[in-house]
Amino acid sequence: MSTVFIGLMSGTSLDGIDGVLVDFGSGAASSLRMLAHVHHDFAPGLRDELLALNRSGADEIHRAALAGHALARSYAGVVESLLGAVSMAREQVAAIGCHGQTVRHRPGEFDATGYTVQVNSPALLAELCRIDVVADFRSRDVAAGGEGAPLVPAFHRALFAKAGQATAVLNLGGIANLSSIAADGSAIGFDCGPANGLLDLWCLAATGRGFDAEGAWAATGSVDRRLLDALLAEPFFAWPPPKSTGRDLFNAEWLEARLDATDARRRLRNEDVQATLAELTTTTGAAAFRLHAAHAPELIVCGGGAFNADLMNRLRIALAPTPVLDSGTRGLLADQVEACAFAWLARAFTRREPGNIASVTGAAGPRILGALYPAGPVARA
Repeated sequence: MSTVFIGLMSGTSLDGIDGVLVDFGSGAASSLRMLAHVHHDFAPGLRDELLALNRSGADEIHRAALAGHALARSYAGVVESLLGAVSMAREQVAAIGCHGQTVRHRPGEFDATGYTVQVNSPALLAELCRIDVVADFRSRDVAAGGEGAPLVPAFHRALFAKAGQATAVLNLGGIANLSSIAADGSAIGFDCGPANGLLDLWCLAATGRGFDAEGAWAATGSVDRRLLDALLAEPFFAWPPPKSTGRDLFNAEWLEARLDATDARRRLRNEDVQATLAELTTTTGAAAFRLHAAHAPELIVCGGGAFNADLMNRLRIALAPTPVLDSGTRGLLADQVEACAFAWLARAFTRREPGNIASVTGAAGPRILGALYPAGPVARA
């Protein structure tokens, strides 16, 4: 069987789709070969619709179905770009790991099971690409009583951990999550709070730009203690792991309520709000590290936030003298890690290996994650 897999990831930050083509060979994740990586931006209309589906609205089922089809076509475009980059035939790919786009995440709520919803159309993706697709990674963990997130700590352990040494990885996507792996291989992981999601949201609202490149705008602002204290008063930050979150909590309404409560719009410059949001991500991420991963000799940072020089500088100041490094210095570029994680999870599914870590998600035990959408027609006997 082929050891080549594709991983597709479109995260909470809604900045587009990252796709990777990787060869895992027969060895450990740490020896994977990156064959190709591409990033495609979302079409503005699709991004807006995916963002809108994060909250209740008219005709949601119809709109989500069509958004799933549009997303599958966008994913298929990424797959074609990956194959074209290395002139690889689709038959050489074992499977595509496709997470979909999370629009609701409420594990453990309502009926004690809760749910997590990813807009996707994996059947259409399999039809378009003619490659097996593994999707729906989170719901099995939720059914087993888990959070369904974060799932990347299992890959972080496989990729970055070294025998006899503690490892800490902070993923700065739309939401920040920490993986803490002890020297004996035991692990915990959890969502710390908001990262690029709120930073991008405020940057777009205040400047019309989709993101603050390298955090340059935030670096010109001043942190406002009154606003920061109001943000940090959110009860989620004090909850013990396992825990996960998303735009269901950290959204525009959440931010606006705290801006209004502190009179921040009148008192502060827009860049001061941005600086304070960056400090929120730094403070919560650093606190999570100190409480749950202080035994690690360094902090490895991945996700889009690793390219935010202002955020990285804030983290280095907050955690000094602990080194804060981007994941590229440890073998895999920061914007490739999460897509690689879903390629790895697709591989785990095909090998019928568990993809979750129960101590991370709170599930009843290890579970095989995902559902298979085969590539093409089955020949009749």
